[in-house]
Amino acid sequence: MNRPKIAIIDANTLAVLGLKQVLQNVMPIMTVDTYGSFAELESNHPEQYVHYFVAMDIVLSNRTFFSEQRRKTIVLTLSLTDTSQLSDFHSLCINQPEPQLIRQLLMMVQHAHGGGRNLPPMPHILQQKILTDREIEVMSLIVQGYINKEIAAKLNIGLATVITHRKNIMDKLGMKSVSALTIYAVMHGYVDINNI
Repeated sequence: MNRPKIAIIDANTLAVLGLKQVLQNVMPIMTVDTYGSFAELESNHPEQYVHYFVAMDIVLSNRTFFSEQRRKTIVLTLSLTDTSQLSDFHSLCINQPEPQLIRQLLMMVQHAHGGGRNLPPMPHILQQKILTDREIEVMSLIVQGYINKEIAAKLNIGLATVITHRKNIMDKLGMKSVSALTIYAVMHGYVDINNI
């Protein structure tokens, strides 16, 4: 089974590398290819991609192509007000703090691919339940912004127990940050993005 592909088209190498990492965390089932120009994309079978994340200047100079691919195109903007000339397209502001960027990406994914819609089935190993029910409860509260003490009070368990659950969750999932945990929780349907 071939993995669906996403293309990032932007001349800013640093921005491309950062966005590629974030997209691979948000949608681990996807393959992410990067291009520094539209010409590079064009010479590599652009029809193979399910989404294009494209710098605004590249969309503007190749508007005919991207207009035909409007539903698949996400314009990368530097501010939330940059979208007036490209209001027909979905846009993603890349000049914002990581939690907001991830939240915006997760909202886009949930809107377009909620419940796995329009995506191939997840491999069996990724469908298996890794966490216990209690760990899922703790994870849900962590990603909603509760601190350990509040989680202990909400679940009527000791603070040391919350800390142990938190460590076990991170170890089992191989994650090191709350942002990564948030992505996992939303993508697996444990938390609605609107509750974060």
